[in-house]
Amino acid sequence: MNENEEYRAEEELAGKISEESHITPNGTALLPFVVFVAVYLGAGIFLQMQGVEMPFYQFPAPLASIIGIIVAFIILKGTFNDKFDTFIKGCGNPDILIMCCIFLLAGGFASVCKAMGGIDSTVNLGLTYIPPEYLAAGIFLISAFISTATGTSVGCCAAVGPIAVAIAERSGTPLALVLGCLVGGAMLGDNLSIISDTTIASTRTQGCEMKDKFRLNFWLTIFPAVITFILLVLFGGAETAVSAGDHDFNVIKILPYIIVLITAVMGMNVFLVLVGGTILAGVIGMAYGDLNFLTFMQAVYKGFSGMFDIFLLSMLTGGLAAMVSKAGGIAYLLHSVQHLIVGKRSAELGISALVSVTDIALANNTVSIIINGEMAKRICYKFHVDPRRSAALLSTFSTIFQGLIPYGAQMLIITGFTAGAVSPLEVLPYTWFIYLLGISAVISVFIPFSDGFIRKDPWNFEQQKPQSKVQTQ
Repeated sequence: MNENEEYRAEEELAGKISEESHITPNGTALLPFVVFVAVYLGAGIFLQMQGVEMPFYQFPAPLASIIGIIVAFIILKGTFNDKFDTFIKGCGNPDILIMCCIFLLAGGFASVCKAMGGIDSTVNLGLTYIPPEYLAAGIFLISAFISTATGTSVGCCAAVGPIAVAIAERSGTPLALVLGCLVGGAMLGDNLSIISDTTIASTRTQGCEMKDKFRLNFWLTIFPAVITFILLVLFGGAETAVSAGDHDFNVIKILPYIIVLITAVMGMNVFLVLVGGTILAGVIGMAYGDLNFLTFMQAVYKGFSGMFDIFLLSMLTGGLAAMVSKAGGIAYLLHSVQHLIVGKRSAELGISALVSVTDIALANNTVSIIINGEMAKRICYKFHVDPRRSAALLSTFSTIFQGLIPYGAQMLIITGFTAGAVSPLEVLPYTWFIYLLGISAVISVFIPFSDGFIRKDPWNFEQQKPQSKVQTQ
């Protein structure tokens, strides 16, 4: 079998439509993606040099992708109508549309829960029952739960940040340590949450279920989390045991988070989970007078609106990826990378490295996953890496570096609450969980301690689903 025939077989194995199976690798076709990344990264660097606050979040990512799309229309071969048809088919790819719908529903759920006081109750519950001498460990637990429940590390940092700073100042706990606990817990939840952007993007691009990715991430996360908590209990005590104060909370308002987490892990359809959770949160809010029907609807729409950027970016990037793929860009990447990959382990390390480097460049873990998703899926099917494993690696490594880069939104938000008292570089030594998570993820490549259920239910690459799903049909 010659090289083109081998590539053709791989494409058919990956479930690509027949007209794409003859694609010839073409490095030039990657230029639109390079332009997209260069514009987004270049704008961030320029704005940072100008002293603009949160520079990497000022230039809208969807506009950077549009510039890349324009370049694709100019340099790629074919008629305008053919390229436009490819672009539209990419935007309307079922996986892309499902991902976008989940983004909207997740945003609506989080917005309603916040409006009816769910986040405040969760924070206050933790502060009420956590012993004052263990406030650093408590901040880690609170932020981990809130981020897991809401699916947003940025939202968690914004909600818990002011409280964490006040607690550190009152208790004598080093401020950098408390903020390191906060960002570590926030990134734990971002990686683990069923409704986070990273989970949605990684599972949809790899074609696997969220509950399976959760199970993998859980075992990657639990050991670093437990070790971090123990270290914080032993070495993160406050100098003076002061009370954090009285905090009102309502356990009923925390129920939507718990129910969504449980039902999602049980395998219930994610659309039913999020719609049901949103309705429950709305009913609770109206019952306690925090919402009425009109403000409930407004909160839902506000959540939808908050997901506009990532919704639009996902669609546009899907269209751009389809054009680049049809022109041979993805095939060229796969052809180039395969010289460095000799088996499943190196394939997993390659996927991890790709998304890590992209996140360092773009300072956005969800965008990094979307950009690398198609490439990672191709690597999976060529080297027989389980797509559930790939989804976990994409989410984990993008989250790790998102939590470590000093110019990431999470770091910029929490240090902003200190009025210049602490810089991101001073917080980095205390992000113990993130470092331990990185160690855990790398070890898992060589010692697959998290993959037990995958080995019992291996992936059927021909049918593109777990073997158990094939047998039941």
